[in-house]
Amino acid sequence: MKALIVYESMYGNTHLVADAIADGLRPVAEVAVVPVEVATRARVAEADLLVVGGPTHVHGLSRTSTRKTAVEAAEKPGSELDVDPDAEGAGLRDWFETLVDLTGPAAAFDTRADASPVLTGRASKGIARRLRHAGTTVVVPPESFLVTKANELVPDELDHARAWGARLAVELTAASTSVPATTSADH
Repeated sequence: MKALIVYESMYGNTHLVADAIADGLRPVAEVAVVPVEVATRARVAEADLLVVGGPTHVHGLSRTSTRKTAVEAAEKPGSELDVDPDAEGAGLRDWFETLVDLTGPAAAFDTRADASPVLTGRASKGIARRLRHAGTTVVVPPESFLVTKANELVPDELDHARAWGARLAVELTAASTSVPATTSADH
């Protein structure tokens, strides 16, 4: 089985989470983790599982303007933020515009501030909605991974991500090994 994890990351946290999810999936799948800008239609089509994640900006998926603001914040004098090497490429919102007629299982995740989702929003909900609209079947509820005010993952979030990846592995293994029961009417 091949899994493709596509991520958008501004300061590296979503990238770290994507790598940890891959660790959880590796016992059952060959996993590739790629930034959104290199997640071509052909690459997506080759995957048996598509996992997509991004940061939560202004209650949802990033926009060109919020991505630009994030890069500018990192460039300010005295900023301790480091921009992910792939941050200045395309974002998930634009990428989803190119995806249609997909099939197969998918999952969505995000990174967001460590506060109530009512206050922060959750990009993963929008990602899951777009995955379903593109034709995939979202196999687990969207998941959030939390970031502190200092822009660091909350302690144990990478363990949380690995466990979520393992949960995906279990779901996929169960789905691929389930055999429909036969009844006497089937004979």
